Amino acid sequence: MPTWIKICGTTSIEDALASVAAGADALGFIFAPSLRRISAQQARAIAARVPDHIETVGVFVDESSEIIRATVEEVGLTAVQLHGAETPEFVAGLFPSGRRGRRVGVIKTILANDKDYKNDKFEETLALFRQNHGCVDSILIDSGSGSGKTFDWHKTQARTHGDNLRFIVAGGLTPENVGPAIQKFSPWGVDVVSGVERAPGQKDPEKLKAFVAAVRRAEPQ
Repeated sequence: MPTWIKICGTTSIEDALASVAAGADALGFIFAPSLRRISAQQARAIAARVPDHIETVGVFVDESSEIIRATVEEVGLTAVQLHGAETPEFVAGLFPSGRRGRRVGVIKTILANDKDYKNDKFEETLALFRQNHGCVDSILIDSGSGSGKTFDWHKTQARTHGDNLRFIVAGGLTPENVGPAIQKFSPWGVDVVSGVERAPGQKDPEKLKAFVAAVRRAEPQ
């Protein structure tokens, strides 16, 4: 199965179309404090211009369930990515089965940086979602909100095997290092922001093409 590719921090129609042309499977819109933050109205205008098969993912950090649901409906998002301290209980109540209507995917981010390793917060949070894996579709492992840095792949790799969770690798990925990341983790998906930009919030079409090509070269044949 091809590796799922999400281009996050999308801020314009031009960048969205360049990501699609390069071969992305999903676009990410950031609705939290960030240099790449956009409004729901901007995201809706962008999402309306991309093909139906492209997934649109809203990134939220410790936002209320009411605002998340309202943004999903306004933009027409296909999934949400929760990048804060959201608990399994919060996630489970976000889209109650009786109210969900169309299917909205849920990606939960867990940070794997040095601070988390010292207090084992990464292991603790991952264990919680392993026990409640039915409330999320995927776990995204990142090094920190907007850090643009990689996490310790060696320490983390052993913790992402042995169960049926789908893992997405993020954090400082570039066209140069995404291949080794895929070979190390065999992830379900990868997520990139700064590694395909020429400036914060401005994608580089050539870097987009190079990133997708590097992913495809690294996949098992």
